[in-house]
Amino acid sequence: MAGGEKNIGNFFKDVVQEMKRVSWPSRKELTRYTWVVLGTVAFITVFFAIVDYGISSLVRVLLG
Repeated sequence: MAGGEKNIGNFFKDVVQEMKRVSWPSRKELTRYTWVVLGTVAFITVFFAIVDYGISSLVRVLLG
Protein backbone atom coordinates (compact mmCIF):
# COMPACT_ATOMS: atom_id res chain seq x y z
CA MET A 1 0.00 0.00 0.00
CA ALA A 2 2.78 2.46 0.84
CA GLY A 3 4.15 2.34 -2.70
CA GLY A 4 0.75 3.19 -4.15
CA GLU A 5 0.34 6.14 -1.81
CA LYS A 6 3.79 7.43 -2.76
CA ASN A 7 2.94 7.18 -6.46
CA ILE A 8 -0.28 9.11 -5.95
CA GLY A 9 1.59 11.80 -4.00
CA ASN A 10 4.18 12.09 -6.76
CA PHE A 11 1.42 12.30 -9.34
CA PHE A 12 -0.27 15.24 -7.64
CA LYS A 13 3.10 16.96 -7.07
CA ASP A 14 3.79 16.63 -10.81
CA VAL A 15 0.32 17.97 -11.62
CA VAL A 16 0.97 21.08 -9.50
CA GLN A 17 4.33 21.63 -11.22
CA GLU A 18 2.78 21.32 -14.67
CA MET A 19 -0.08 23.68 -13.80
CA LYS A 20 2.47 26.34 -12.87
CA ARG A 21 3.97 26.07 -16.37
CA VAL A 22 0.65 26.51 -18.17
CA SER A 23 0.30 29.71 -20.19
CA TRP A 24 -3.21 30.86 -19.28
CA PRO A 25 -5.09 33.17 -21.71
CA SER A 26 -5.92 36.70 -20.69
CA ARG A 27 -9.55 37.68 -20.04
CA LYS A 28 -9.73 39.39 -23.45
CA GLU A 29 -8.34 36.32 -25.25
CA LEU A 30 -10.68 34.01 -23.36
CA THR A 31 -13.69 36.15 -24.32
CA ARG A 32 -12.60 36.15 -27.97
CA TYR A 33 -12.07 32.37 -28.00
CA THR A 34 -15.47 31.84 -26.38
CA TRP A 35 -17.22 33.89 -29.08
CA VAL A 36 -15.32 32.01 -31.80
CA VAL A 37 -16.44 28.67 -30.36
CA LEU A 38 -20.07 29.82 -29.99
CA GLY A 39 -20.09 31.21 -33.54
CA THR A 40 -18.63 28.00 -34.92
CA VAL A 41 -21.18 25.88 -33.07
CA ALA A 42 -24.03 28.09 -34.33
CA PHE A 43 -22.74 27.89 -37.92
CA ILE A 44 -22.38 24.10 -37.80
CA THR A 45 -25.85 23.78 -36.24
CA VAL A 46 -27.46 25.80 -39.04
CA PHE A 47 -25.41 23.97 -41.69
CA PHE A 48 -26.48 20.53 -40.49
CA ALA A 49 -30.09 21.64 -40.06
CA ILE A 50 -30.13 22.74 -43.71
CA VAL A 51 -28.46 19.52 -44.87
CA ASP A 52 -30.89 17.45 -42.78
CA TYR A 53 -33.87 19.31 -44.25
CA GLY A 54 -32.52 18.80 -47.77
CA ILE A 55 -31.93 15.09 -47.31
CA SER A 56 -35.35 14.65 -45.68
CA SER A 57 -37.01 16.44 -48.58
CA LEU A 58 -35.13 14.31 -51.10
CA VAL A 59 -36.14 11.09 -49.34
CA ARG A 60 -39.78 12.23 -49.22
CA VAL A 61 -39.71 12.96 -52.96
CA LEU A 62 -38.10 9.61 -53.79
CA LEU A 63 -40.44 7.58 -51.57
CA GLY A 64 -43.59 9.63 -52.08
